[in-house]
Amino acid sequence: MTRLAPTYRKTESEAALPPALPEPATSALRLERVMGVLADPLRLTIVKRLLTDSEEYDHTCGWFGFDRPKSSLTHHFRALREAGVIRQRQHGLERRSRVRLEDLNERFPGLVELVLNWQPADGDVL
Repeated sequence: MTRLAPTYRKTESEAALPPALPEPATSALRLERVMGVLADPLRLTIVKRLLTDSEEYDHTCGWFGFDRPKSSLTHHFRALREAGVIRQRQHGLERRSRVRLEDLNERFPGLVELVLNWQPADGDVL
């Protein structure tokens, strides 16, 4: 199994961070919405990279280095947030993202492990 990035193994205080953007409550997370957004390989890659490569508490969309227009990435990140997969915070002009690891594990045990073990199909261009 792929290991989580160090940032998910540390307990960091969220008190000093800006408030999270609107997102569904943990109890309102719906499997069909989560699976729907994760069906897109780019979104699945975003979540997996946040889980495995994060060195900081949260990251901007530019950190990923995708060769995509910013408007396209904004759409993908919003879809992930609205489904409850990631949490986003506004830091000045940047929106930074982090996987809602504890919430997903609580609602859908085993889902995070599936994401961690996922590999893109041969020929997928992300």
